[in-house]
Amino acid sequence: MNARDHVTTTPHGSDLVRQIVLLSAVSFMLIAAVIGAGAFGNTAVEDQQGGALDTDGSYLAPAGPAFSIWSVIYLGLIAYAIWQALPRQRASERQRAMGWPIAVTMVLNGLWLVAARFGTLFLTVVVIVLLLAALGWAFRTAVVTRDPRGGVVDSVLIDGVTGLHLGWVTLATVANTAAWLTTVVPPTWEDAASAIGVTVLVVVAIIGLAIAWRSGWRVAPALALAWGLSWLAVERLTGSPTNAPIAITAILVALVVLLPPAVVSGLRLIRPSID
Repeated sequence: MNARDHVTTTPHGSDLVRQIVLLSAVSFMLIAAVIGAGAFGNTAVEDQQGGALDTDGSYLAPAGPAFSIWSVIYLGLIAYAIWQALPRQRASERQRAMGWPIAVTMVLNGLWLVAARFGTLFLTVVVIVLLLAALGWAFRTAVVTRDPRGGVVDSVLIDGVTGLHLGWVTLATVANTAAWLTTVVPPTWEDAASAIGVTVLVVVAIIGLAIAWRSGWRVAPALALAWGLSWLAVERLTGSPTNAPIAITAILVALVVLLPPAVVSGLRLIRPSID
């Protein structure tokens, strides 16, 4: 993709539709987020589903401060929605490629909160898996359409925000699934909690490295994953239920996932020709 492909001079009728749909999608997501946060007298997310989604809902749930990353992701998505609605972005080839996938992730993000409030715990797992798949699609599209000369705003609001969203939801999918399984498996499974938890985190490490490798070692997904894993370790060391093997593994996985893309990103700052 070269510089002249970044913006086309021939707008299509569907371009305005895409911009409006994206603004509608972010509005739906934000309304769902406000309700999910417990506004208007509603129960907050962590208290829904019988408390299964709280930090003590499973051995793979991160501590409460980890969820503050949603503020960064939501602010990024709001900024992206406003930016993409500008007239000069209407006929951008990259916006044409990215707008629909990002809109889908916004809608699924809001639907997860609706599922948590009005549906079942299993339904939240289904929705978050769909969200993870949509984010994989969106981030892959961001990677293949990236123009190094696209500018800082393009890089931050598309690659950065989508990458953070993908990284966080990767871990959130694990925590959500673990919360559901905790409510349906026999209590005797708790005897194997350490072994199961460590195994799952090893798989998370493989997934995190695969995302980094397939994206050309972009750092944003790894940052979000490492953030969540660090708070998972904190919760397993200081919260309930405690589990030192899972905590230690989470710390190691955070380092394994973060260091390679961080090193590559550092080298790119020193030698911009590295890609």
